[in-house]
Amino acid sequence: MLKEVCVENFTNVPDLIAKGADRIELCDNLAVGGTTVSHGVAEVTINYCHGKNMKVMSMVRPRGGSFVFSKEEVDMMKRDLVHLKELGTDGVVLGCLDDTGWIDEDAMITLLDLAKGMETTFHMAFDQISPENQLKAIDWLVEHGVHRILTHGGPLDTEIEDNLVRLKEYIEYANGRIIILPGGGVSNKNLDFIISELNVREVHGTKIVG
Repeated sequence: MLKEVCVENFTNVPDLIAKGADRIELCDNLAVGGTTVSHGVAEVTINYCHGKNMKVMSMVRPRGGSFVFSKEEVDMMKRDLVHLKELGTDGVVLGCLDDTGWIDEDAMITLLDLAKGMETTFHMAFDQISPENQLKAIDWLVEHGVHRILTHGGPLDTEIEDNLVRLKEYIEYANGRIIILPGGGVSNKNLDFIISELNVREVHGTKIVG
């Protein structure tokens, strides 16, 4: 079982690794769902984690709020992605939607092209896609080489335990073509239950170790 721990700075990384984290998702501003970290935080964290044979997935998101980004914001994401790649991040976590609530295909294709050679996670922007289009979105992400989808299975103000039926639908539909990574409310208290119910190989959270 791979436990991906979400952190918003370097401070707790050594302790989290010691307590059993298997991969780090690095972002800033968790209160708004995560944004891109500074150069210094990224460089120090990536180097430290690589010294511990630990992979780092870095958030590429210029601000909180909606996942509909302007041309200028997409340009920022492109620059940040290339920069993080140069620093040696193992993967990037990103997601862009258009104003209809579908995947911003042009932005995502551009970003995924720049991310070649790294792992890619489509983050909880997925949960903002209308439910009737989410299975189609899984197909699109598979077709474009995305490695995993981070999802709560429903609105973030719901308990993840209440979304297990929907998460199972994603997992069954994905059928091994892409990793469904449950997150948002997974902790060391409900971890075993979530794993047993969903039969997943990876889980994500801020409190899943310790």
